[in-house]
Amino acid sequence: MDLSKVAWRKSSYSGANGGECVEVASVPGAVAIRDSKDPSGPKLTMNHKDFQRLAATLKNR
Repeated sequence: MDLSKVAWRKSSYSGANGGECVEVASVPGAVAIRDSKDPSGPKLTMNHKDFQRLAATLKNR
């Protein structure tokens, strides 16, 4: 999947330099995730249901 032109969003919890968090992007049928410190590095994609489950799990920690 080509992720070169997607609109990445940073978390509101990201540091002032934007380097201590993940970024997410909505892509057809999935959510893409990348490390904000390494935007050209590896990306992970998962379906919306799995992403919601992951976000809920992290929120409750």
